[in-house]
Amino acid sequence: MIRARMMATAMLFNQEDLLMMKRSETRTLSPGLWAAVGGHLEPHEINDPQSAVLREIHEETGLLQEDLEDLQLRYILIRLNQQEVRQQFIYTSTARRRDITQSDEGTLHWIPRQQVLNREIPFIFHKLLEHYFQHPSSTHVWVGTAGYEPAGAPTVRWTALIDPQQL
Repeated sequence: MIRARMMATAMLFNQEDLLMMKRSETRTLSPGLWAAVGGHLEPHEINDPQSAVLREIHEETGLLQEDLEDLQLRYILIRLNQQEVRQQFIYTSTARRRDITQSDEGTLHWIPRQQVLNREIPFIFHKLLEHYFQHPSSTHVWVGTAGYEPAGAPTVRWTALIDPQQL
């Protein structure tokens, strides 16, 4: 039986730095790896991933909505992990302040943009960051689907999410 898991994630920037979490070794998902802040949508948030990402930002960093500038949905990632379809809404925002509260989920660090991809990052998040750094001023949402190249190498395929009614 295939199950579904929905998540919301925030890539928070301050100047040229990205806030990243070195995940605790005791975490179920991606223990010990570097990631952005975020987590699972609660049942009452299923139709409102922005509320979920704001809740996760506050829980993991102490930052409130008024501490953020230009919060935008930038990516939707879809992937199959064993018998679970994972759909992840990724937002970007600029944090107006750098002082953050640490959580028990890992340790937070402001990482210079040029050093971000040198971290041990989950494959799909690494692909997302590569794409974002190549298209930082894109005005639409991108959908990424995880899969494999014909030669068997893992990849993410990107498609611009466009409303055909608006063309």
